Amino acid sequence: MESIYNLGLLIVLAPLAGAIVAGLFGGTIGRKGAHSVTTLGVAISFVLSAVVFKQVVIDKVGILNQTVYTWLVSEGIRFEVGFLIDQLTAMMMVVVTFVSLMVHIYTIGYMSHDEENWPAGSRAGTNSYQRFFSYISLFTFSMLVLVMANNFMQLFFGWEAVGLVSYLLIGFWSTRESAVYANLKAFLVNRVGDFGFLLGIGAVLMTFNSLDYSAVFSTAELHKNLTFSIFPGSEWNMMTVIGILLFIGAMGKSAQVPLHVWLPDSMEGPTPISALIHAATMVTAGIFMVARMSPLYELSETALSFILIIGAITALFMGLLGLIQNDIKRVVAYSTLSQLGYMTVALGASAYAAGVFHLMTHAFFKALLFLGAGSVIIAMHHDQDMRNMGGLRKYMPITWITSLIGSLALIGTPFFAGFYSKDSIIMAVGESSIPGSGFAFAAVLAGVFITALYSFRMYFMVFHGKERMDHHTREHLHETPWVVTLPLVLLAIPSVVIGAIFVMDMPFGNFFGEAIYVAAEHDVLATVGESIHGWWGMALHGFLTPAFWLAAGGVFTAWMLHRKGLDIAVVMKERFGFVYKILDNKYWADEIYAKLFAAGGRGLGNGLWKVGDVALIDGLMVNGSARVVGVLSGITRRLQTGYLYHYAFAMIVGLLALFSLFIFR
Repeated sequence: MESIYNLGLLIVLAPLAGAIVAGLFGGTIGRKGAHSVTTLGVAISFVLSAVVFKQVVIDKVGILNQTVYTWLVSEGIRFEVGFLIDQLTAMMMVVVTFVSLMVHIYTIGYMSHDEENWPAGSRAGTNSYQRFFSYISLFTFSMLVLVMANNFMQLFFGWEAVGLVSYLLIGFWSTRESAVYANLKAFLVNRVGDFGFLLGIGAVLMTFNSLDYSAVFSTAELHKNLTFSIFPGSEWNMMTVIGILLFIGAMGKSAQVPLHVWLPDSMEGPTPISALIHAATMVTAGIFMVARMSPLYELSETALSFILIIGAITALFMGLLGLIQNDIKRVVAYSTLSQLGYMTVALGASAYAAGVFHLMTHAFFKALLFLGAGSVIIAMHHDQDMRNMGGLRKYMPITWITSLIGSLALIGTPFFAGFYSKDSIIMAVGESSIPGSGFAFAAVLAGVFITALYSFRMYFMVFHGKERMDHHTREHLHETPWVVTLPLVLLAIPSVVIGAIFVMDMPFGNFFGEAIYVAAEHDVLATVGESIHGWWGMALHGFLTPAFWLAAGGVFTAWMLHRKGLDIAVVMKERFGFVYKILDNKYWADEIYAKLFAAGGRGLGNGLWKVGDVALIDGLMVNGSARVVGVLSGITRRLQTGYLYHYAFAMIVGLLALFSLFIFR
């Protein structure tokens, strides 16, 4: 255990050291020094995470649950920094550090001409390359703090640190108004979720008198029937309230409806951070948190049902928005929203292991798709509109084949990584009896067709068909440098094989041990696992399932439309104008929030300013007191005549008044 503890310290501190050096001394060490020190720090974390994974998961040397530092003790409650390194943590550490390492390497090529993205003479663009590497390394540190936490206080610190750094990264090109709007939007929407998350942590502290995971989880069963009154005359189950409040935090961080609106706009940041946020780190923090809290969620079927329905809505309706997008990054972003919905559905069905399994496979193929999109954007001189692309296959063979692999994994093609995790979720939801599981099952099945349709619409528009770019762009088209294509190749490998390697152990075996708890009556994965006989048999059987035929139907539809020179977005606009308008306006969520909350907040602020500040404080207290003094001083001024006999008369009257008081009291 001592060796795992020491490795844990190095894993979490190496990216922090790189971030500090690049951030504080970037101007001194230059570009090469900045990307070298940060990439080395993350590489060290990845190698050591792989060592920890081997020890904890493969060699089964045990788990580490140890305090690193005690911040304070107040009335018996300990506020600590500590590590919980078990099978769930070890898997997350490897995924986060590997994807982050690929992003670091990719960024060397993608941001090599970042000075062109800043206005001439902009001081904000000074050392921007070094600053970006400092941010992404700090992002990695924050995520590691989150996943390695053994208590709610450290979890919240990592949670907020990830949100803060994502704010800096989304708005990295701070001279662009759209980027500033996007990072402010992400920050504010996440604050809504974090308010619920903080209330949930407060409820945990109130109930268990501890913030330590092990202390809370070990006594959770004792509080199963604990109720309290939020409003007079209404009783609420404490476990339900805790579960829903914590999940509200996950709704913000993992972009679940209705707190999803920030994620598509986060595409305003550079593509590497789009991959880092949407693949293995920030957006999966909510999924990880709910899986970690499984001992609490298993005590409330109401909370599970709430999670299940929210995830199903997200999976279906966010996927529909991807059908009409023309920005290549936004298509991938909406696919992320949809896939996060799949993971959330799995959590609601108590198939936590399947949800985390999909988190892992999704991290690889979604990072691959984002970085592949970035490679295309580089070749297109930063044009992101798919309507200006086409026929890139012959110019960019590596990007083409790796993007095809990512797309096949995303739609759940048998033998690819995404198939094993996505089908595990679909089968588990089909077996679930949690209220709302019927709707969720229909939603995730419909989502399979939609995912295949928008994924291969993008693939065909970008890599096949007529070349629609201008003459200058066509003349300069070529494959991107090795620092861009190498991460694509390295991510493509697990996008194919990682599902087959872990499918029997992770969702259907005892991979996570005691890290995830499932009540016997909710264990749908055990039921599904009885019919699974190895990765090969599962893949072969996959060709006979409705999910495969729906995916095949989506690909075929996309191919037929492409072959006829039709675009589904144009077809929907011409033939189904009302539906297109709904999707184009993204269900008017942004407008509703802008008018109801943003405008409402401004209206409330203006009202408080006019009544509280102008009328009450300035008008009554400040100016009013001045007017009272003026009136009193005007009256008093009349008594100040300057004649001595007037003053003597006033003294005699005052003396008589005092005598009268003394005599007649």
